[in-house]
Amino acid sequence: MPFRAALFDLDGTMLETDHLHEGIFRDLLAPRGIHVDTPFYMAHIHGRLNEDMFAELLPDEPDPRALSEEKEARFRAILPRPYPPAPGLPAFLDRVEGAGWVMAVVTNAPRPNAEAMMAAIGVETRIPVLVVGEECARGKPAPDPYAAACERLGVAPAEAVAFEDSPSGLRSAAAAGCHVVGVRSALTDAALRAEGAALTVADFTDPALNALFAEDPT
Repeated sequence: MPFRAALFDLDGTMLETDHLHEGIFRDLLAPRGIHVDTPFYMAHIHGRLNEDMFAELLPDEPDPRALSEEKEARFRAILPRPYPPAPGLPAFLDRVEGAGWVMAVVTNAPRPNAEAMMAAIGVETRIPVLVVGEECARGKPAPDPYAAACERLGVAPAEAVAFEDSPSGLRSAAAAGCHVVGVRSALTDAALRAEGAALTVADFTDPALNALFAEDPT
């Protein structure tokens, strides 16, 4: 069936902020005996809810909620405003709107961070629906956030295209029944497809996106 909705992850999909998050986690976890480099960040932190990640890495942390809040406050403090969106994103949103699709942002970022990022790239009024993983019964990689977005938009998951860059996000969107497009901001085509992507793109200028707007996208 033709698609009717576009669902967007934020970090690494609509804007590239992984280098900011990685640096903050490196500073927070080093005093706790954990060395964070890029491979470690990608394997253990990228795309996950803080509570899930801290439970795995710091099972004896006395106040993981306070640590999470400190991390996210640091991120908001260093996030430049305005911030460049992913290449081609504004024009792609124009195309989505022109096709009559509805849109939502679906993220594991806390709501204050998500709102800050959306404002920084200038989409806070263009995409009024924001689904936050920690506000669902389960965050990504569970299907709950994408299922909630489809419900709020009034579309079936099969009518929605989800844009994701992380393993947890890809698994979440695929499990919800969405058509998943992997963005190669951090992972390869093969890695994205292994986690559920039906298509991968370099960014929102990729000609492969044209197939989504065909009458019969299958």
